[in-house]
Amino acid sequence: MSLPLVGISLGDVSGIGPEVTAAALARPTVRRALIPVIFGDGPSLERFPLFRRYARVESSALGRVESPTVVEVTKLPAKERVPGRPSLEGGRAQYAYVTRAIDAMRAGHVDALCTAPVSKEQISRAGIPFMGHTEVLAEAFGVEVMMMMDGPRLRIALATNHVPLSALSSRLTVDGLTAQLKLLSRALTPVVGRKPRIAVLGLNPHAGEGGLLGREEVEVIGPAIRKARAAKVDAQGPFPADGLFAKPDEAGAKYDAVLAMYHDQGLIPAKALDFERTVNVTLGLPVPRTSPDHGTAYAIAGKGQANCVPMVEALLKAAQLARPAARGARRGPRRPAPGR
Repeated sequence: MSLPLVGISLGDVSGIGPEVTAAALARPTVRRALIPVIFGDGPSLERFPLFRRYARVESSALGRVESPTVVEVTKLPAKERVPGRPSLEGGRAQYAYVTRAIDAMRAGHVDALCTAPVSKEQISRAGIPFMGHTEVLAEAFGVEVMMMMDGPRLRIALATNHVPLSALSSRLTVDGLTAQLKLLSRALTPVVGRKPRIAVLGLNPHAGEGGLLGREEVEVIGPAIRKARAAKVDAQGPFPADGLFAKPDEAGAKYDAVLAMYHDQGLIPAKALDFERTVNVTLGLPVPRTSPDHGTAYAIAGKGQANCVPMVEALLKAAQLARPAARGARRGPRRPAPGR
């Protein structure tokens, strides 16, 4: 079977995106799993001997390729691509890499997308409204999506993404949560080979204590679970987050995924359990999308200190999800420890 074509948006070239991408793609396990198609900055990639061997094409000439390829979206001046020193031009550029990669997804030129880290602040400073990859991809494809942190011990999906805590209660609705539970079940069914078992968290401490500490569990989350179960979704809860995450291995053995109500409720345990090997996966898209679970790390950019294992894991997950056979298979053994 031919290897999947995995598009890679390079992220902020002043961050660690270029170096962790280069290091990850040098790994034999990654080279054997996929053919990379990198959307990025030509001069920034020239710093790495690996990328000098890749084919080069313009965005308008891209089709289905047969070998590792660099799509030169930008050719930034030297002052706009200094490691550790983000710039306005770099902010515009990193957004352009994402949009060109989305064009390739739509055209069928790549089978999956892996996004290197961007800076929301720098993209916004460049005058582009940007809340995150997840929101951009949802709008681009006109679909409802869900962010899920896929770790070796737990999968944790998010009912809301980048939402202020003050707005959380108003964002949670019975119909909205029901739809998200259906999406999560539908997306994971081909991965686990059956209907997934989903644990649903409460919003309030102690899952509201029957309404004493908040009414969302009684009026919204509980009814949504019941509606989802009526639609043949195997959802249970709402559970207090501290109790469920206190024994993550037991939770991982009992449930195929956990639905958290807000960003930090899900991402804190996901990163604490296994920061290196947890992969950000966007569910609901017609083409799989993954990302490493870290940011641009300007403080160490260009110093040779960045750990490429998160990017390795994100690329391997993208390749796995891109293979039609993998979508119908049961989940295999846990991923091996770093040191491939």
